Amino acid sequence: MSANLEELVIRHTRRVPVPSATPGASTPGRRIGSPGVAARQFDAVLMSAGFKLSRDLLTRLSELSEGEVVDLAVRVLPVVRRLAGDHVRHNAYFRDFPNNVPDTLGFWLSCVRQAFPDPVDAWRAESRVEHGVQNLLDLPAYGRYQHTYEELLEAHDELIESAGDRVTVLHLGRSLDEEVTGLYLALAGSDTPLAEADLDDLRVLAERCADGPQPERIPVRENRALINQVRLTTGAGLLLDTVTDVLRLACALSDGDVTLVEPSRFVSFPRPVRRALLAGLDGVVRAAPAKLGDVAAHREEWKRLGERLHPHEHGKRWPHAADVFAVARGEKRAPSFASRVEARLAADDVVGAATLLRSAPGLLFRSLDRLLRLDPSPAVQDAVLEAAASVADQVSGRVLLSVREHLLNRGGSRGRTRVFANRLSRGRTAADTRPPLPKGVIAGLAAFLDTEVQRRLPDVGHLLVDPAVLDVALPLSGKATADGLGTLPRGSVSPVDGETLRFFVHWRERRISTDFDLSALLLDADYLNPVWLSYTSLRTVGGEHSGDVTEAPDGASEFIDLRLGRIRARAIIPQVNVYSGEGFEEVAESFFGFMLRDAEQKGRPFEPRTVRMKSGLRGPGRVALPLAFLRGDDGRWRAKWLHLYLKGRPSFNRVEGNRLTTTELVRGLAERRFLTVRHLTDLLTPGPASVTFWDGKRLPGHPVTFVGLERPDGLHEKSTVFTPGNLRDLIPA
Repeated sequence: MSANLEELVIRHTRRVPVPSATPGASTPGRRIGSPGVAARQFDAVLMSAGFKLSRDLLTRLSELSEGEVVDLAVRVLPVVRRLAGDHVRHNAYFRDFPNNVPDTLGFWLSCVRQAFPDPVDAWRAESRVEHGVQNLLDLPAYGRYQHTYEELLEAHDELIESAGDRVTVLHLGRSLDEEVTGLYLALAGSDTPLAEADLDDLRVLAERCADGPQPERIPVRENRALINQVRLTTGAGLLLDTVTDVLRLACALSDGDVTLVEPSRFVSFPRPVRRALLAGLDGVVRAAPAKLGDVAAHREEWKRLGERLHPHEHGKRWPHAADVFAVARGEKRAPSFASRVEARLAADDVVGAATLLRSAPGLLFRSLDRLLRLDPSPAVQDAVLEAAASVADQVSGRVLLSVREHLLNRGGSRGRTRVFANRLSRGRTAADTRPPLPKGVIAGLAAFLDTEVQRRLPDVGHLLVDPAVLDVALPLSGKATADGLGTLPRGSVSPVDGETLRFFVHWRERRISTDFDLSALLLDADYLNPVWLSYTSLRTVGGEHSGDVTEAPDGASEFIDLRLGRIRARAIIPQVNVYSGEGFEEVAESFFGFMLRDAEQKGRPFEPRTVRMKSGLRGPGRVALPLAFLRGDDGRWRAKWLHLYLKGRPSFNRVEGNRLTTTELVRGLAERRFLTVRHLTDLLTPGPASVTFWDGKRLPGHPVTFVGLERPDGLHEKSTVFTPGNLRDLIPA
């Protein structure tokens, strides 16, 4: 268990929990040498994977015994290798990739000739290939590795070290208990919803920290459900203030979806658990009967839960809990708050609806656009804005910033493409048919929101900002990112500096034969004239595909190489298609990433030091769109992060078949404006003298508030640090 907790800390914080130094201690069976030598050897091995020890961490490890350093290295190295995707063997179908990649048709015909030694049979098969009626999977040489991983290594020179290679610094942590507690409090008390992987981690941490310190606030309902699950087990009081809190808790106890996006299959609860859930429901409704109106939003889930809780057996003891299920069955009427608002709007009473919404401040702010465009008369719009201003102090900072970002995209003309992404990262587009809002209203509301957010921001003292983080989108929801190394929230923009861009995907099937296909769609400045790299097009100008692998019992990898100086396109869209077999959430493992190399670096197809980003593929669709690469008017390439999935077809997904949907999604996201770190740092620094932009070299000798992509080595230990891993903490409550 402690090893798993140690991995959680390293993944989330890039800190290594280190035990207190015990001079002279030894590990039985190990020769005692120089601890400093062992620490430096550990650092050298880390460098091969693109990681290194900070000076403070290296110093602390030098104070430990050699055995302790070796034991720590044995635990840490697998963690960082998994972060970079270096824990598996990345074999490529074409052994010499990116060199000697054949023409697509020529390659197919060579597979035919190997399969049919007889010239007549080969001629017939070649004719079928040319007419598109030959099943390539019937050819023994197609889609199956023809060489071992060791043979691939022999075909490639060593990677030439470059100053541009990635170096991720691991910092000195506190004791494991302190780090685990701190991580638990940060995740549990987050003001923004967590990604699915983070929710899984929170579940583990909550069990470990059940008897320790607890966050003062747990504003996100999904987090509260997981913590209530642990509190129920330990006998602590439940944190409930809506009936939906009880429903989420039941989902957590059933190992279901606490976000309530997907239906959960409820288990048979033990009698003490049934009593606790019914008592919790009864208390919520007894204190506020109007909360019965929330039942209708999840009516079917409540019916299924009622079959497990047997509320009729306890109607006399907990009558208010029984009312919940009566409403779900339609036996008792309880108009929802939303229906009361809709009734006002149906009567053209916009001011009345806004007044009613004052009792739900967050919903009022999320409804502002609709209310303002329903009645354009100045008197009504002033009344709506006045209602919002009167309850603004009760609205979370995340909602205020979400509305502010919404306003960034409301100044254009009608007909633009709108992009929608649900909590499962399923993306779709639609034409914007909304009437425009008056520019004066947009400007006034935007200024009001900025003032309210600025009022809540803390005094950060000396602010030190890495300019590379300024175009990172604010993580208003953890659902808009993916777990991994170097990943950024959806809408973030980051520069791409390198001569060769290489994508990679790796997957390992669980039960049935599975074929993932890595592809790249290349478009011009108008998002037209598509060309692509895929198993049907192994080469194009400036690019090569590593070859199609069609089964992965022991894991398989595919690569795409692009020499950016030769690419004429303005947009490059990598994608991963499920051609057949298990989906992204069903395979044993799947991840995507990209590398950047200089032209002369050579090396294996996969080199962990050159990996800039690696993220898990665990979405609900059959087509994954991790990010897009866009070339600006200045000729420089930039990555724009998507983290989207398309539904796709059950089988046979190909880049050719989804290029229109992909193009519309990417165009919509390329045009959409996102609220970035730059916006918050501008609000944090009303005067130019209170902020310093870090040049990547010298660091102040005093504590600062640092905002950047990674914590620099040598930063004052009492500094407050915000990086993508905890950027959500910068968003005010």
